[in-house]
Amino acid sequence: MSTTREELEKEFDKPPLLKRLSLYDWVWAALVAVGTVYAFIFYREWMDIYDEVILFGTGASLIIFGWYWKPMRNFSLIVGVVSLFAISLYGNDLGNAESSFFLKYLISSQSAIVWMSALFVMATLAYYFSLAIGSQFSGKVGTALTWAASVMGSIGLLVRWRETYLTGPDMGYIPVSNLYEVFVLFAVMTAMMYLHYEKTFKNRAMGAFVSTVITASVAFLMWYSMTRGAHEIQPLVPALQSWWMKIHVPTNFIGYGGFAIAAMLGIAVLIVERWPNSILARRLPTAEAMDEIMYRAIAIGFVFFTLATILGAMWAAEAWGGYWSWDPKETWALIVWLNYAAWLHLRLTKGWRGAVLAWWAILGLFITLFAFLGVNMFLSGLHSYGTL
Repeated sequence: MSTTREELEKEFDKPPLLKRLSLYDWVWAALVAVGTVYAFIFYREWMDIYDEVILFGTGASLIIFGWYWKPMRNFSLIVGVVSLFAISLYGNDLGNAESSFFLKYLISSQSAIVWMSALFVMATLAYYFSLAIGSQFSGKVGTALTWAASVMGSIGLLVRWRETYLTGPDMGYIPVSNLYEVFVLFAVMTAMMYLHYEKTFKNRAMGAFVSTVITASVAFLMWYSMTRGAHEIQPLVPALQSWWMKIHVPTNFIGYGGFAIAAMLGIAVLIVERWPNSILARRLPTAEAMDEIMYRAIAIGFVFFTLATILGAMWAAEAWGGYWSWDPKETWALIVWLNYAAWLHLRLTKGWRGAVLAWWAILGLFITLFAFLGVNMFLSGLHSYGTL
């Protein structure tokens, strides 16, 4: 595996993006543009000006992201085609889920999410098996299963979006409104971020650590669904009936995904530094490489979490008449922000590396987890609609 410095030099030595584009890159851009216009034409009656801006902004972002990270293109095409197929099977009747084999067992939202959960668990087992015996084949299986799980989770969310409209005339909304839906979003986003780092640093041994936190989220998702019926589509509470939800929540969970990856790799860093001659240390990337991934994950997570906090404040001003009210959720969001701001400050200005920041990243995940779940469970405030 290349060293971190060599990887960075390769990235910086690349020519500008537009000069690297091939014919296939422009075909990709054309496909996304056509899909965006298609969605605009056929679903415009359900959109306001804000939805239209989000749609075209998403299309442009998908084009650029596909240029930078090629695997995203095949992923997006598969998710898009299968989701449209599932939506076509529904027609205008939600009851078709019982008569269609594909919907009932594969690509209705609930079926796809169950498949996602099973595939993530299998991916975790494959990654651990690969780490334990050094099997390259098992590592490749883990990667393939992670891709497949991400595909099914994304299909589940997109199809569920359509299902919300079929449930009732005034029910349609983006499926990021409750813990069930956002845990699916968290699992998919965290997996996709990890797959990018896995390909960049050419090491699958990290998958055992990152997939553990994804599997934990899937376990919660299954418990929450079976004990609380959370998979059932319910009307939105008034506070969530806003276009702000479409951008605030997904942005937040990119941040959470980055923080989760950093924490799990923090554990790996501690293992490598504590037992440098162990079998695990020889199979994992160097501590320097994983420290670099931790930094990248937290930096990206911090940017998106900052943006999500700003968007949340703007949403609060519209919904409650003030940008900030020191609600428990807002207060703990500030604590999370300050925690990672300090982490980045000490790394960039003081040159901190290694075990100290690894422990800090692990602690940061618990702080983030309390801000996300603990506040809903133990504290009350304006965000009490998110309780368990």
